[in-house]
Parts: sequence; structure tokens; C-alpha cells
Amino acid sequence: MGYLSQPSEHSNMKPISLAKMDENEELCSYASWLEKHPSVLDNFEKVMSVAEGKEIVVFLDYDGTLSPIVDDPDKAYMSDVMRAAVREIAYCFPTAIVSGRCKDKVYEFVKLRNVYYAGSHGMDISTPSGSSKCEDQKHQIKGVDEKGNHVVHFHPAKEFLPTIQEVMEIRPNVNWDKGCALMYLLDTLGFDNFNNVLPIYLGDDRTDEDAFKVIRHIGQGFPIVVSSIAKETQASYSLRDPSDVLAFLIRLARWKKNMLHKTK
Repeated sequence: MGYLSQPSEHSNMKPISLAKMDENEELCSYASWLEKHPSVLDNFEKVMSVAEGKEIVVFLDYDGTLSPIVDDPDKAYMSDVMRAAVREIAYCFPTAIVSGRCKDKVYEFVKLRNVYYAGSHGMDISTPSGSSKCEDQKHQIKGVDEKGNHVVHFHPAKEFLPTIQEVMEIRPNVNWDKGCALMYLLDTLGFDNFNNVLPIYLGDDRTDEDAFKVIRHIGQGFPIVVSSIAKETQASYSLRDPSDVLAFLIRLARWKKNMLHKTK
């Protein structure tokens, strides 16, 4: 008759020891990664020292940045305190949320009217005015929002939108990405002269890397990756998770208010 043998003391110790080694290696790897992509919270004063006199524009991803990553995408709710922080940031700086989700779905989660929304990886954007630099004006459609305000809807890949909106991870093979969306938004907001603008972009997804590259190309601004693990990125700085994002947004709004008091 067969039987199940009881694990010995040594057999129990080995997997625990290996798990500990893996954990230590992961911590060492992350610590090494942080040397190249340091926490923007730990370096806040250094970062903001170059921001004085610049026009800051804030760009935020949604999933994994403003809300935690969850198994059910329909339950990726942002907290009330995060919503309050984003509202405050948008009062201080032009602020846009750039997401892989469809624009309407992002708005359902965020519920703020003082931010700009770029959905479907930046392929569905609505702004008060369009861009004069847009090569194909047929992608810009004038309309009116629910308040009666004039808006311009920008759809550089309109034929792909239904598919993107159903599966937000899908990004079609077109010459448009979150980096292009960042440039489009800067232009529509009147920041076509990069000498005076300082874009700050927070995102955790590989599609955000396109925006990080654009900021590096501009030569000023701060691409900030949200990640608790070491990974390849074009970001200059990092934050661990949405709780760090919240702390950063609160601190950034406070910095702006302090600067306003100094000028009075």
C-alpha cells in the first residue's frame, strides 16, 4: 500500500530558502534600477528647481497610475482622494489623461470636467480647439459638447476605434501613439514653443514609453514611470505605485501654490 511521506525538515527549508534568495535578488535588482530611475519623490526639490519660470503641463495614464491594476477592468476605480488630487492638479496646470481605454469610459471613472481626455491610446481626443499643424484636417471634426461649448474631436485612426474600444490593449499599426497625442495636446493648448514648456508624464504601461521618448526628444520635461519592479524604460524618474502617484500630485499642487504666494 502506498502512502504520503511527511516532508522532512530539510525539504521544507529548501524552497523557503530559494524563495528568500529570489526575493533578495529582486530587491537588489530594483535597488540597482532605482539608481538609473530614482524616485521623483526623493528628488522632488531637484526636479522642481528647473521648473521655475516654465509652463508645466501634466499628462497622466489611468490604469496602474491613477487606479490600481485589477482583474476586472470595469472595476478599476480611482479613489476619491486621488480624484481630489487630480482635480487640484488640473486647477494648477493644464492636465490631460491619456489612456488605452475609450475616452468615454475614462471619463466615467474620473468624472472631472477640468481635465482633457485622450482615449484609445491617444486616438480619440477632444479639445476646445484643434491643431493648425494637423496634416490631415479631415481627422478634426468640430462639434458641441453637452454644455454647448465648441469642441474639436480628433480621430487619426477612426476606422480602428471600435476595435480599440472593445479591447483596450489593442493598438493598431498606424503612425500614431501616445507620444503623438502628447505633441498634439501641447499644440492645441498653445505650447508649440518648447522653450517654455515642461511636460510631466506619469505612466506605467509600455505604450507610455512612446510619450517618454517624445519628452526626451524635446529635451526638457520629466517622463516618470510607475513601477514596483525593474524594467526597461525611457523614463528619467519613477514612482512605485498609485499611492506614490497620489503623494507626488499632492506635493506638486502644493509647490505651485507656494510659487504663487512668492510672486504676490
